[in-house]
Amino acid sequence: MSDDQRTPTPALRWTPDLDAWARAADLVSWQQPYSAVWRPGSPHDEWFADGALNASLVCIDRWAEADPERVAIRWEGEPGDSRVLTYADLLTETRTLTRALRTLGVGVGDVVALHLGWLPETVVALLACARIGAVASVLPTPLPPDAVAARFEELEPKVLMTQDGAWRRGTVLPLKHRADEALSAVGGIEHTIVVRRTGMDVAWYEGDRWYHDLVAGVREGDRRSGDEPSTLPADHPLLLLSLASRGGNPVSVRLPTAPLLVTAAALQTYGLATGATTWAAADVSWLGAQVHGILGPLATGGTTVMFEGTLDVPTHRRAWEILDRYDVTTMLTTPSVLRTMMGWSGALEDLPALPQLRRVVVFGEPAEPELRQWAATGLTGNGNVLSVADGWGQFELGGIVRLDSPVDPHLLPDAGPAIVDADGQFVPDGQVGELVLTKGWPSMLRSTDPDDVTEQHWSRFPGMYATGDLARRDADGTIEFLGRTDEVVSLSGQLVSITEVKQVLLEHPFVAHADVIERRDARSNYLAAAIVLDPAIAPDDVAVAARDLDQSVRERLGGLARPRKLIFVDRFGDELRGDERRRALVALPLDATPEPKQITWSQVLAATPQG
Repeated sequence: MSDDQRTPTPALRWTPDLDAWARAADLVSWQQPYSAVWRPGSPHDEWFADGALNASLVCIDRWAEADPERVAIRWEGEPGDSRVLTYADLLTETRTLTRALRTLGVGVGDVVALHLGWLPETVVALLACARIGAVASVLPTPLPPDAVAARFEELEPKVLMTQDGAWRRGTVLPLKHRADEALSAVGGIEHTIVVRRTGMDVAWYEGDRWYHDLVAGVREGDRRSGDEPSTLPADHPLLLLSLASRGGNPVSVRLPTAPLLVTAAALQTYGLATGATTWAAADVSWLGAQVHGILGPLATGGTTVMFEGTLDVPTHRRAWEILDRYDVTTMLTTPSVLRTMMGWSGALEDLPALPQLRRVVVFGEPAEPELRQWAATGLTGNGNVLSVADGWGQFELGGIVRLDSPVDPHLLPDAGPAIVDADGQFVPDGQVGELVLTKGWPSMLRSTDPDDVTEQHWSRFPGMYATGDLARRDADGTIEFLGRTDEVVSLSGQLVSITEVKQVLLEHPFVAHADVIERRDARSNYLAAAIVLDPAIAPDDVAVAARDLDQSVRERLGGLARPRKLIFVDRFGDELRGDERRRALVALPLDATPEPKQITWSQVLAATPQG
């Protein structure tokens, strides 16, 4: 075995890029200087030891003081309404909500659940929590009441912020109603703050407060003390994040303030953005949107564009219109969104020229070469060639970690990615293995689980961080990502546990056997489920079973976890092991229609990959 294939010593492989992180730390403002960039620990290292800062000061105050009229947020709602907030406006709104939350008893360490869509109030709420030292957790708006209740039970928030309704594809999601249903099943939440967004009628209960009424009493004209930022240690939690359930158990992790802010600022400055205006075209409940669409742009004094709805309302031109209207210079999005835009573009005429757009960054899932090429040369249609980058990261790492084409590769800190085999030894180029990080990364998760189910990231290969991603490195250094070693997948930027979906299906009385797989079509990756029904179920009842199974997953885990394709198989034979069966199901030729498909086991065998 050559020297470059041997496992390096722990002392060498986990030392971070200290000079780069010291330079990155200069991008943010500190209430109290740190004494050391990094101190090793087990399993969590200490970053920016003895330092103190507040995310609100980093993202708002210093820019409002230096240039109060600089635009911080350009927001557009799905119906077409819009708002512009300067840094001075954002500071005023954040200080006001800070005072209001403190009047409700919110203090350092309390959890505030944000069941909100892409609204300016969402950003204000996140930064007001940070100003207090409370911990914010953003919940996806499409979650059904049962899933919202599960999040409440897991996160134990003191205050909930939601909205009357949320616009989505021209209709209104009844967020307040769903929150009320969830609250009827759990306790402990003392106040519900409701943003009036759509004007729909909502039920009202003790502890409910309109956002506009709450802040009206503490506006600048009626100012009381209580908006000063707390001085918080570097590792104080900023965000509380729910991961996909593992083994039936919900998992929450904390992301620490200073490491997350320094990382977001470094990625924004040296890795992601070209120009002053960034648009993260992704759901705000996705950590990538929070870190790289809010914290990164604001921490570096830029302008962030926020769009509330879906990009097909009122027409497929909406994405191009947003890029043009707000002079976006860097667009961040998922490959799924970009594939959808590519599909629309052929039928659209006279698209805006987009002379300001200079860079596109995709992250959340791998982007195929054809998609990157279209983004570079076909997105604008004006003859300009855009810079395109593919980003890799994880929720557990606080967002993007690696870019194949960073803005400044010499200044962007290096996480030391490497590919190892099952024994933790480096593998040659071209060979598949697990991606590990060999250098420290500040914004890594801090577990809230006393049993620390996330400890496996460090324990499997001592001295390295095991990502759980399969990958291989080409001779030129390019890393190709090939999926997960576990049964958690990323769909539209959200983690979904295949294990949990399979468990819900198996609990149904109609189901004898089930398998869940990840497949890909021309637009995106999606879940499909192969199901063997109980022999007592008549063939005519397959359609009824399909509807029932679809509803069961949607109600228990949310719409994103719902298998897009149900495949009913007459049996699972013992000719194939579980992993072989799943590979055959992935290779099975299927039409693009959502209708359930009935096949035989012999058809599965015929699709089995050879070799």
